Amino acid sequence: MRKIFLQAEWRKLAMANYAIDSNLLRPWLPHKTEIDFWNNVCYVSLIGFMFQNTQVKGFKIPFHVNFEEVNLRFYVRYNDQGEWKRGVVFIKEIVPKPALAFVANTVYNENYETMPMRHSWAASHDSLAVEYQWKKKNWNSFKVVTEKTSVPIQPGSEEEFITEHYWGYTKISDTITSEYGVEHPRWEVYPAKEYFIDVNFGDLYGEAFSFLDREVPKSVFLAEGSAINVRDGRKI
Repeated sequence: MRKIFLQAEWRKLAMANYAIDSNLLRPWLPHKTEIDFWNNVCYVSLIGFMFQNTQVKGFKIPFHVNFEEVNLRFYVRYNDQGEWKRGVVFIKEIVPKPALAFVANTVYNENYETMPMRHSWAASHDSLAVEYQWKKKNWNSFKVVTEKTSVPIQPGSEEEFITEHYWGYTKISDTITSEYGVEHPRWEVYPAKEYFIDVNFGDLYGEAFSFLDREVPKSVFLAEGSAINVRDGRKI
């Protein structure tokens, strides 16, 4: 088993899940992986969440312990000697600190970008409101208002498909893929009451994704998250 590179908590993961033509994702599809469909639907997910209590190789780096991340990702699988591994591929990951982007891009060959970011979590007597914002030319925002109490993820559900991918894959070249493992327990989710998405997808992720500005997500929910481990990667 590979050594742990990063330990942290991922908390309050707001997830908006869109149906997309899988052919649009071919330029990002890593070698030896294939699109992972759920009920014949290809998904991309916009996800905002908090990193908390972050440690790299067992050390907390000052001013880089708690921070926001927003990413756009899709779902793949890889047949490793007869075992199917279900994973994710990131179109882009946005964080507020340049050092975070440098380490992630260097170690895992990910596509991180640094932008000003902020978040808010607010609880009332019967609901929870979570919002993530990030600024390129203008501020983008993803907010979800949910029930106050989380519930277990049901086996075979869309929520299970979105959250239960435990590998990360990155296209290094047409013949080389990076793979790393992510470990966390099964999460609970907060059912969404309403949501607000104000995101310039084309500006952030390229013209191929600009149609998402007008698209209605197939689902939106909030996952509580947990402590996580990210293990050292390898090339396949």
